[in-house]
Amino acid sequence: METMLTPPAALEALLFASGEPLSKKRLTEFLDISPEQLATVIESLKHSLVDRGLALVETDTEVELRTAPDAAELVKKLREDELARDLGKGSLETLAVIAYQGGASRSEIDWVRGVNSSASLRTLLLRGLIEGREDSIDKRRLRYSLTTEAYAHLGVTRESDLPRFEELRSSDKMPIAQPTE
Repeated sequence: METMLTPPAALEALLFASGEPLSKKRLTEFLDISPEQLATVIESLKHSLVDRGLALVETDTEVELRTAPDAAELVKKLREDELARDLGKGSLETLAVIAYQGGASRSEIDWVRGVNSSASLRTLLLRGLIEGREDSIDKRRLRYSLTTEAYAHLGVTRESDLPRFEELRSSDKMPIAQPTE
């Protein structure tokens, strides 16, 4: 039996699940409502989040669910704690996929690893080991690549110094196709 969410609850679920800003246009399509109705739903959700740990951040074209400004100190402590820990197996796998693929999108990383890599990507981004740039082929997604900090972390000065780099980079061993511009 499927329960129906109220429009503000549905908006909250979409924003939480995406983890990034969503365009108002997409939200009207997902929720099957008009832009005017969306404005009302946004205001309703904003009101329900007062005195809670979350807040809506809204621009003319996008909406995002973020931590409330009052939670900044707590979130800062959490991030500092995350940065103090060792990289986990998932983050190391994600870093390896990006390194040996010469860059990869989240969907490509997920395909190689067989699991959702969002948390690993977040950890690597927070630590400055990877950076995301707009994909030259598909502007809707990011391609992640290693930073110089990652090379230092791995103890190499360039990607070709990675163990078994030439062997694993050869075209017949690549698990995903390289983008062509």
